[in-house]
Amino acid sequence: MQKEKENFRLQIWITILSIVLFVAKITAYYITNSVAILSDALESIVNVVAGFIGLYSLYVAAKPKDMEHPYGHGKAEFVSAAAEGTLIVSSGIFIVYETVENIIEKKPVQSLNSGIGLIAITAILNYIAGSVCLWMSKRNNSLALKASGKHLQLDTYSTIGIIAGLLLMAVSHLYWLDKILAFIISIIILYNGYTIIRASLAGIMDEADKKLLETFVTFLNKNRCENWIDIHNLRVIKYGSTLHFDCHLTIPWYFNIHQAHKQVDALEQLIKQHFGSSIELFVHTDGCLDFSCSICPKTLCSERKHPFMQTVEWTFDNIVLNKKHNADLIQSK
Repeated sequence: MQKEKENFRLQIWITILSIVLFVAKITAYYITNSVAILSDALESIVNVVAGFIGLYSLYVAAKPKDMEHPYGHGKAEFVSAAAEGTLIVSSGIFIVYETVENIIEKKPVQSLNSGIGLIAITAILNYIAGSVCLWMSKRNNSLALKASGKHLQLDTYSTIGIIAGLLLMAVSHLYWLDKILAFIISIIILYNGYTIIRASLAGIMDEADKKLLETFVTFLNKNRCENWIDIHNLRVIKYGSTLHFDCHLTIPWYFNIHQAHKQVDALEQLIKQHFGSSIELFVHTDGCLDFSCSICPKTLCSERKHPFMQTVEWTFDNIVLNKKHNADLIQSK
């Protein structure tokens, strides 16, 4: 629960900062009348709303497990990220609308120097806050903080682009560049909003994280024990910062309950040492069968029926299958 509390406290500061930066950017817009700066300000108001949504989701995610939520409340983070992604897409659409309206009404751009100074300060603060969010999200495995961090850093990059465009306008007096810049920013915002929504929906729908599974499989191959004859039917479900691993572990059939339990404990300890303590592991143990002998590397086995032929290298494709592996179906590396 300590990680969830850390995430919540950080989100409070991010929300407060978002409010301050929005006020600064909207002030810069009224000073300059630049639609590009308005687009930056609109993204900041999304930061404010998304900050409160993220704050609530992290508050919910920090709640302990209960009878109604035996896996905890971590899924709230995915809902928060989906809401934030939706708001980002909405702001992109609104920027396009404001840009078109500005072209029609032909509002003049003015006082660029003052506006550039204000949004330059917001860019620096945004990047620092985004970096802290991404660092904390990686340490605590929080999708909500990752979404906030990416959004804040994206806001920084778009602000830098706006500053460059405003400087060019100030030198060249080509004020029509303001509209083009706003259009470009809106496309970037729409794309990044889509990627955040896509990631959050994947979490809500328990979509397989292939990259995580491949990392997991590589680690198991390097640290396998000779009593772990086979691992299959592997699944990973994310609940916020907690990962739930399910798998079937094939061990020698003659192991008693205590010996089998020791193998499961060894597997769990190995995984937690590498992937962190926020992991729940559910292992179903299978006893080996005669056809397992050909892929079993156990050297001292009095019950061996067939000679050892090859070691099965676990891969993403074969470790998720709901069946025991054998030498006929798996080719050695």
